Amino acid sequence: MSQTQKLPIIYLRGFAGGQSGIDSAVADPFLGFNAGSTHIRIGPDDKPSFYQFESPLLRLMVDEGYQLLVQGSQETYLDTHAEIPAESIWIHRFYDPSASTWGGTPKEFRVEDAAEHLLELIDELRAKAHVDRVHLVAHSMGGLISRCLIQKILPERGIEPSARVAKLFTYGTPHGGITFDLGFGLLERLRDAIGINGAEIFGRERMYRYLTPGATTADEPPEDWDPRAMPADGEPFAFPHRQIFCLVGTNPGDYEVAHGLSSAAVGPRSDGLVQIDNASVPGAFGAYVHRSHSGHYGLVNSEEGYQNLRRFLFGDLKVESALVRFRLPEEKNTSWQAEVGLSIRGLQVVMHERTGDQWCPIQLGGDAQPGVDGDGAVPLVSTFLCENLASPNGAGALRYALHLRVLSLRERDNGFLDFRDHIERTADFDDILIVDVSGDGGVPALRATWNSEVTGPISEYKPAGLTLADEDPAGGSWVTHIPLPDATGPILGEDARIRLTVTGWS
Repeated sequence: MSQTQKLPIIYLRGFAGGQSGIDSAVADPFLGFNAGSTHIRIGPDDKPSFYQFESPLLRLMVDEGYQLLVQGSQETYLDTHAEIPAESIWIHRFYDPSASTWGGTPKEFRVEDAAEHLLELIDELRAKAHVDRVHLVAHSMGGLISRCLIQKILPERGIEPSARVAKLFTYGTPHGGITFDLGFGLLERLRDAIGINGAEIFGRERMYRYLTPGATTADEPPEDWDPRAMPADGEPFAFPHRQIFCLVGTNPGDYEVAHGLSSAAVGPRSDGLVQIDNASVPGAFGAYVHRSHSGHYGLVNSEEGYQNLRRFLFGDLKVESALVRFRLPEEKNTSWQAEVGLSIRGLQVVMHERTGDQWCPIQLGGDAQPGVDGDGAVPLVSTFLCENLASPNGAGALRYALHLRVLSLRERDNGFLDFRDHIERTADFDDILIVDVSGDGGVPALRATWNSEVTGPISEYKPAGLTLADEDPAGGSWVTHIPLPDATGPILGEDARIRLTVTGWS
């Protein structure tokens, strides 16, 4: 079990739609976070194999010792107990006042009201668990309710958001709203004007009002206002961006089965409802996984989502990687892309994946050229490691593999792609950096090698030799630069490096 201090966790569900959707949502005691999933893998005999993910609620109870406390309802439990354990999970049932199944007249749902009630729940948990803050874990619209609390409700009360919230993790939240590939903006204007099932909450005007302190129903957003952006670190009442993690889905196909019209309108660069570019906060941590917005094969009901969540909340080390000091060949009508994948030893899923066929490669060139930060750094992936999850076969070391591919795309003068010399799915560079992380007295010790330099199976590879040197011993973090294999010289230049930065995380 992780040794990081435990704090209460509050889950917030996503958008339910109209009255029937709200009534259906409140009929679920844990608003869907209790639902797991199954999927199929191909085993060594080429036969489909069954794999079961229990649910994020159950896994936190098993893996991290959390409790789910109910006495008729969680509200009743809180009312009848003066103290609660910090290691507890709570569901913010913000849709209950808007349900018609309780009798009486349902109350109109408002994001601001849900955020107000979230603050009341947080303060009650803080008092009874004897903690200062809580973690928020939110799916879809739940992330916007969390941001309304952080960006509007708390600042209007003169309360620093980090005094109430420790970390925010969002699954498929439309931080930039919901936009459509079809209709040239007409669909968004129609949605926001008519307010079908309350969906105008995903439009710029409505988002501006519930994300901006002091904004009223008459206020309009400035032309350059970006709904994804949160106040920058250092500004009054800013919530640290590095305490936010955004999980981005890249598979619209599974969502399309049940929501075909929505998926078709939003477009392929999405999770079926939220476009990839709208699913994160600039400056926050994040990961891309090939999962849909919701459903049996959605983000919440996935091993990929849970493993990123667990490590973000309870990890011991933060490892950031970037491609630096590279120089691309100067070729006419040629652009370059990088594809990355992150795997951790002992897990049967890919933790992070950005590829061309999943509509989210990393674009190289342009602003990514050397000179942006002195090293021309292009961030590849950040991850969090738990020392207690190290494989027993690895002598206490944490091992992860960073898969890096670099591909070139050539265009004709008319702008169409040129396939005359193209070999599909063949990269100009393709290798895997294997990194072993261990620690001695809290000081990281890293060894790294490229897969192309390993003899035999990776599972049998034992790192040897000296650990990598810390190039920034006085900076509060551990930094090293790893040369790329010699064969990449003509592609990325002889000075190209992978920069690893390791810091403590709690």
